[in-house]
Amino acid sequence: MNSSRDPFEEAFMKNLITVGLGVIITYINGIFVIAFLKNPVFYTDTRYILYIHLVINDIIMLFLSVTLHVLSYALPFLNVTVCSFLLLFATTTAGNTPLNLAGMALERYIAICKPLHHPQLCTVKRTYILICLIWILTFIPALTDIIIVLVNEPISIFSTSIICYSKSLFSTNQHFVRAVFIDALYLSLVWITLIFTYLKILQAAKAATSDQVSARKARNTILLHGLQLLLCMLAYVTPLLNYFFFALFPKHRTIFMYLGYLVSNVIPRLLSPLIYGARDQKMFRYVRMYFTCNLFNTKVKPKANEP
Repeated sequence: MNSSRDPFEEAFMKNLITVGLGVIITYINGIFVIAFLKNPVFYTDTRYILYIHLVINDIIMLFLSVTLHVLSYALPFLNVTVCSFLLLFATTTAGNTPLNLAGMALERYIAICKPLHHPQLCTVKRTYILICLIWILTFIPALTDIIIVLVNEPISIFSTSIICYSKSLFSTNQHFVRAVFIDALYLSLVWITLIFTYLKILQAAKAATSDQVSARKARNTILLHGLQLLLCMLAYVTPLLNYFFFALFPKHRTIFMYLGYLVSNVIPRLLSPLIYGARDQKMFRYVRMYFTCNLFNTKVKPKANEP
């Protein structure tokens, strides 16, 4: 985003809105994290572990995104080393979301279609191994971008300053090929996983005679995974939409860039708690208690029969 063209009032309002939304969304997500950490009943459930990892990842991603946005105004030219570090983790957390959604879909598939094998396949240990694998699979491609810079540029580039934006630092053809190949591979595998699990759960729901409610909920959850994945893909579509709107409204270029940033990077971070946490009665019960506690400064008092 070219912040140098924004008048002070416009730049101030953009940053105020961005930081304000970031604080509100982080607060809401933080309530879900607190509800998970303070209630051991969630610790042994694979579904909740994967879910809370998604929420924590969204918090980190939002923090990095808002930080980069504010820095583009407050400190337009940033040291390349610092910028590389921020972009490394921003890219990693952005890639974690689709893979985590695929893991959650597979867990629901096993729970509905292979219920007898679920306790053996979806253990807590294997869940944390999966989370580590997700971070490795996204961290390595992000690190590759920095390695490509090291190969093509002198080491002294890391002592210079640039506008901290992915395309300004990772601009070679090798970066483009890497991004297209990895993104297409990962997103294709995630979409195949979602479609496969949805069809299998749909088939199980039709055949089931006793647990159709659980199957229907799982099917709806997979559909919501697909919705969230579509929102994740907005980050890839936004540049194309920007070019379209720039041609139609050249005088409002910075406004459309900012709106695209909000829609693709900030707003989707609110969807994880709304889509999953608010739909789950067990999680929502605890979240409501902690949310009420924070609002009215009262102590959380679980019911006697609650774990």
